[in-house]
Amino acid sequence: MGELARGDFVAVFPGNISQYTNGISAFGLDTDRARLIRLFFQPVLVACALWSTGAWAAYRASKRPK
Repeated sequence: MGELARGDFVAVFPGNISQYTNGISAFGLDTDRARLIRLFFQPVLVACALWSTGAWAAYRASKRPK
């Protein structure tokens, strides 16, 4: 589930960049400042999705030497 959520956040990132660079208002983000802040929180959302579903812990456990 975490990988699916992460994939969604990563997939929409180019669209968020486009909205910022072209000044497109959507979802209540009607200023460049609001759109830029959303870009900085996108990686935080990815990390939260991975952590809250246990995908982060599973990934780290798979990388530990056995």
